[in-house]
Amino acid sequence: MIYEICAQTDPGLSRENNEDAVAFDPLTRLCILADGMGGYNAGEIASSMAVAFIKSEMGRWLAQAGRDASSKEVRRAMEICVENANHSIFNAANSNPQYTGMGTTLVVGVFQRDRLMLGHVGDSRCYRLRRNEFQQITKDHSLLQEQIDAGIITPAQALTSLHKNLVTRAVGVEDSVAVEVNEHRVEVGDIYLMCSDGLSDMVSDAAIAAIMRGDEALERKACQLIVAANESGGRDNISVLLALATRASETRSFFYRMLGKWTDD
Repeated sequence: MIYEICAQTDPGLSRENNEDAVAFDPLTRLCILADGMGGYNAGEIASSMAVAFIKSEMGRWLAQAGRDASSKEVRRAMEICVENANHSIFNAANSNPQYTGMGTTLVVGVFQRDRLMLGHVGDSRCYRLRRNEFQQITKDHSLLQEQIDAGIITPAQALTSLHKNLVTRAVGVEDSVAVEVNEHRVEVGDIYLMCSDGLSDMVSDAAIAAIMRGDEALERKACQLIVAANESGGRDNISVLLALATRASETRSFFYRMLGKWTDD
């Protein structure tokens, strides 16, 4: 299994600064997206800290552990890295009055062979397109989701709720955080979308799915998603990260065969 990954972020049409942060490491196939919150530039600080810390620490661990690290080991490393990032942001917020109350949502994924270890905090999401079926595979940590789970409102009513952006978990807001981590099996042809709520609040799942099902290249799809969010109002920062799973080509160059670079399985 090989993975093609790309990411784009945009401030949207209503905000001068971008409080989202997104990054990936093609070597370790580590993917991270964060949506910051807080006054002044605090949200931007929190999301940038989370992404930089996790990319550095988790990336270093993955590079050392190798691609054969067990699911249990990857899960634990992810939990530790998110907790350490939480402490770093929380301590910065408490030592600088300008950053008081800052925090960030988070989605972090590690692709290994035919599995994805996926962690998230808050309402930034991960979707999967598999054989034309589009599905959200994270569950928001939000007041709105709790109301849906309790049967207080329906998913249809949630679309027009005034409580869309009230998260029940965030990285850096308290001295500890519970990251939800789940393992998913990956199939050839799967496309995974990580996004901030600047996309999911502005563009319906059906419209996102239509773009994802298109024949365009991955980077073009990412651009189309951001354009769609801006055309719908662009009221928030917009970040997307796309990952496509494909099988390594079985077509082998005659030149490399002659050099003995390839061996049959």
